[in-house]
Amino acid sequence: MDPERGGSGDQLRHLDVAVDEREPRRGILDLLSELRPEWKTQDIQMKTFTEGITNQLIGCYVGSLQEPGCVLVRLYGRMTELYMNRDREVEMFQVFHAHGCGPEIYCSFQNGICYEFVRGNVLEDELLRQPSIYRLIAAEMGKIHSIQPKRGQPTEPQLWAKMSHFLTLAESSITRTPAEQACTKSSLPLREVPSYEVLLEEMESLKRHLSQTDSPTVLCHNDLLTKNIIYDCQEGVTDVDYSLYPSRELQRDWLTAYLESYKRSTGRNVTATDEEVTKLYVQVCKFSLASNFFWGLWAILQSQYSSIDFDFRRYAVARLSYYFEKKEEYFELSASQLTNY
Repeated sequence: MDPERGGSGDQLRHLDVAVDEREPRRGILDLLSELRPEWKTQDIQMKTFTEGITNQLIGCYVGSLQEPGCVLVRLYGRMTELYMNRDREVEMFQVFHAHGCGPEIYCSFQNGICYEFVRGNVLEDELLRQPSIYRLIAAEMGKIHSIQPKRGQPTEPQLWAKMSHFLTLAESSITRTPAEQACTKSSLPLREVPSYEVLLEEMESLKRHLSQTDSPTVLCHNDLLTKNIIYDCQEGVTDVDYSLYPSRELQRDWLTAYLESYKRSTGRNVTATDEEVTKLYVQVCKFSLASNFFWGLWAILQSQYSSIDFDFRRYAVARLSYYFEKKEEYFELSASQLTNY
């Protein structure tokens, strides 16, 4: 689970600039006049990245994006302040960068932030299946999850509070029809977002079940899409292709690399036993339900507020369908069943 914690204590520079999301260039040039005063306006180029479906992301550079000094400008999505803590997001940027796990953040402004462009390649789905690549990702995640909170900071998981907040905000946009509710109880794929009552019941059921697992509370990235992983941009999210879901063998190999890195970062014996990997595999399966449910609720909210051209309703149905498809199987899964695997 994911306490939002850490913090470098550094005061971040704030620029009193608002960038128009429809015509961003003028506002961005105002930002760059402060961040990169040596850049000549006529030489500045901008590239809009289309992968993001929460915020707008624009790369700013002179010469080439792959040269040092490039700036990424993130424009916050419309109404996302309703369900995202932007101050905490900035804090997390600073924590990750302080531990060598993320880019440097340069400043905040009225409706966004500017931060370092990390040179490299955005990972493609097939590349993620290469052992040399996914073991590196697993090791990096182990390193992130080993980051300890500062003394006095809370370590309670934020997952349930966030999920409950999402559902409350989404209530007005969710219909309440008997036919829809019956659909979610069947084995057929969902055709529409489930009713508020069904989602509330499922959230409470999920919380009861997952709270009983022996899962540690750790610092989480919370948005580990392939497009957010840089190795050393192509197409955005469209449909969710669960046929690409990694096999059990690949997951166990990934989790072994993860555990070894986590143990190394916390000063423990590096060896990961089969029993430890099996226990973690079961936890990951169970918490994948929370991931699908969480992002399903997020997509419902985005369908209500976002100005980004994306079929959020369809995405919500896909994530929630997979949740209902896997719920019974994963609820019943236990390490003892897999001991002899």
